[in-house]
Amino acid sequence: MSASTRLGFFCAVAANVIWGLFPIFWNLLRGTSALELVSHRIVWAFVFSMLIAVVRFRLSSRIVRVALLESLRRRQTWAIYSAAAFLIALNWGAFLYAVTNEQVLLSALGYYISPLFNVLLGVVVLGERLSVSRWGAVGLAGVGVSVMTVAAGQFPWVSLLMAGSFAGYALVKKKARLDPMNGLFLETLVLLSPTLVYLALLYQGGAGDFGRGDPMLDWMLIIGGFLTLVPLAFFSAAAQRIPLTLIGVLQFIGPTLQFMVGAFYFGEPMSTYTLVGFTFVWSGVAVFLATRR
Repeated sequence: MSASTRLGFFCAVAANVIWGLFPIFWNLLRGTSALELVSHRIVWAFVFSMLIAVVRFRLSSRIVRVALLESLRRRQTWAIYSAAAFLIALNWGAFLYAVTNEQVLLSALGYYISPLFNVLLGVVVLGERLSVSRWGAVGLAGVGVSVMTVAAGQFPWVSLLMAGSFAGYALVKKKARLDPMNGLFLETLVLLSPTLVYLALLYQGGAGDFGRGDPMLDWMLIIGGFLTLVPLAFFSAAAQRIPLTLIGVLQFIGPTLQFMVGAFYFGEPMSTYTLVGFTFVWSGVAVFLATRR
């Protein structure tokens, strides 16, 4: 395994561990509406990514600066990162719909389906190949997802939208050529204008929690933007270094950690269907990681 591949593997694991533990942090802000939380995540992620981009630009060599500016002049660059921004916003929107309409199970199911979409796109679009044993691993994970779908009791269109948008985001990031931090700056820049319009309308109507006399809440919303940026940076770095199929399997870390947080930290009830599906998914992950391509 090359140094670049090892770094990509580490980045993918780190991103999914952070995403898996996110419920602990965001649960502390449960009094704020989900849409406002996402809006502040975008705004503060933009602020942090802009600061990092400016510092790096000033410290970089003239050759690096020229190369970056030339990339920013290309329509293809803006097309790629606009597509990435649209897909991640669509993913967040589907997630918001789920959690605000008491469909948390479908939301969790979406995170389990997403890695399977990554594997499918890696094989169909990028021509990545899987051995028979790894196809079997994907099949085990698919059985686990199917069990969770049956448990949900309805066609999981919200889950599929979440899974498809994030898998598409990963595919687009495979085509990206800017380094992860500059790329994330462009993505948040694309999302910034509509987000600011929404926040302006929200506060104009007398709603909104930020700046209402609770410094702790304000700081947590700001930190939330930084925490949003960190795993996306890790994920972007991973997407450029390791196969999409491996990214897909490692993504099972996130929802599994969320499952454990919900079951053991928050004490949520654990159904038999959930436990069976969990067992199949992790059996598939174990087989995938234990076998060669």
